This record gives sequence, C-alpha cells and structure tokens, in this order.
Amino acid sequence: MRYGMNLLMWTDTLTDEMLPLLDQLKQIGYDAVEIPIFDADVDKYARWGERFDQLGLLRTGTAVRGADENPISPDAGVRRKGVEANKMTLDCCAAAGCRVMAGPFHSALGEFSGAGPTEDEWKWAVEAMQEVAEHAEKCNVTLAVEYLNRFECYLLNTAADGARFCREVNHPRCKMMYDTFHAHIEEKSIPEAIRALKDCLVHVHISENDRSTPGQDNVRWKETFDTLKEIGYDNILVIEAFGLALEKLAAATKIWRRMYQSEIQLATDGLGFMKAEVAKRR
Repeated sequence: MRYGMNLLMWTDTLTDEMLPLLDQLKQIGYDAVEIPIFDADVDKYARWGERFDQLGLLRTGTAVRGADENPISPDAGVRRKGVEANKMTLDCCAAAGCRVMAGPFHSALGEFSGAGPTEDEWKWAVEAMQEVAEHAEKCNVTLAVEYLNRFECYLLNTAADGARFCREVNHPRCKMMYDTFHAHIEEKSIPEAIRALKDCLVHVHISENDRSTPGQDNVRWKETFDTLKEIGYDNILVIEAFGLALEKLAAATKIWRRMYQSEIQLATDGLGFMKAEVAKRR
C-alpha cells in the first residue's frame, strides 16, 4: 500500500510557497501527494513534475468540472467544452507525472436540475467519458472517476452507479475511485459498496465524516479496511481533508470552521491511522 495527501487541504494551485510543505510531507512519511489541476498550463505541471521527482514524491491529479464545461449539459457546445477540459487536464497530469486523474469530472460540481439524471444525461456522460478515456490512453493516465453525495452532484451518487458507469464506458482507462466521506452519506452497506467496485477500483480517498482527521469521528473504518483487504486492494490511499483555503470550492465542501488542531497534525495523525489499519490486516 502507498499513502498520499491531497494538497487541497492547503491550496488549489501549486506555488513555490508549497515547497517546504512538500518536503515536510515527505519527511512525515508520505509516498505521494494529490495535486489540484485547475488551470490549463502543461509547461507549469511539467516543471512541477521535475520538482516532485527531486523530492521523491509520487503524485496523482485531481480535477472538477464547472457549469460552463458540464459534460452532461443539454447544450452540445458546453458538453464539448467539458470533454476538451478533461483532455487538457489529462495533458497536465501526464506532464506532472501523474498516472491517475481522480475526481468528479463526469459532470458539473454543484450543478443541479432538480431531478435525477435523465436518459440523455447518462448517455452524454458515457459518450463523453469514452472520448476522454481514449485520450487518457494516449497520455498513459488512468481515470479514477469519483461518485459524490447527493448534495454535490446528481449523476453518480453510489458505488453501484459508478460500477455501472464504468461498464457502459467500457474502456480500460476508465476506472472508479471510492471516497469514504461520500459513502458514509449515501451507502446502505459499506462492504457491499466496496465490493461493487472490486473490478474497477484504482483509487481510494480516506476522508472523515466532518472532513477533518481520519480515524477520529464516525466513518465505519473497520468495515472499510476489512473490505478493502477482502477485495485485494493494494494501490494508494489518499487523505482528502479540507480546511479554509478553498474559496473556489467552498460552496461544495461547506467548510466554514476549523475542525482540527493544525494541518500538519491532521496529516501526521491521519497517516499513522492509515498505516495502523493496514498493518492490522496483514
């Protein structure tokens, strides 16, 4: 197993001010970082790829889509923008040395119709992801599509939704991720949710029910780690926690207050928790 930390805890863009933090995360014991890819600048991410190599940190990328680039919009022009935006994100991932692009880039974050997905919206999502997956193959990057809770999206809300989506996209580069926060809200059974993704799971977010330090609140951690062991998952576990740094995502994350002692405390304790849970099941 490898262990990563999502940098959205601190920032939604990479700057030189992040370098001491990255060194600290490496010293704490992280193998990888998950980097936000919210701007279309391939050269920038190539430079950062070299820096991550120097630091000895693996990386995964994460991205979201907005209303003006929604892959399931009724406007064909907007859908096209969504596909092209996902392709550009893949180019940036490849430049940075990311082998996984994770996130809810299947539809617009926080955009609602007032109902569940229509047949057309589902068809558009599948068709868009098929094209994006073809580009992912060229980039040597695997898509880790994320299902979200009902308060953040309406296309994919459960593991069963995600498994069906992967089957219909039917491309080896289109896989799923599992996020303990969203599952805590939406799933009737944590073991059954994880089992549903057995054949397509490539990425896991470890996230507490209040988005703070993993292991200190109400997520069903024993069931989570037991079932990940059962299905043979041995890839990467990434902590996704949120603080007060993300003005662009505040409407989705709903983080208005500080729920941890410090970001480094959260990262340190969270890593210790993940490693201890994995070690119990060896």
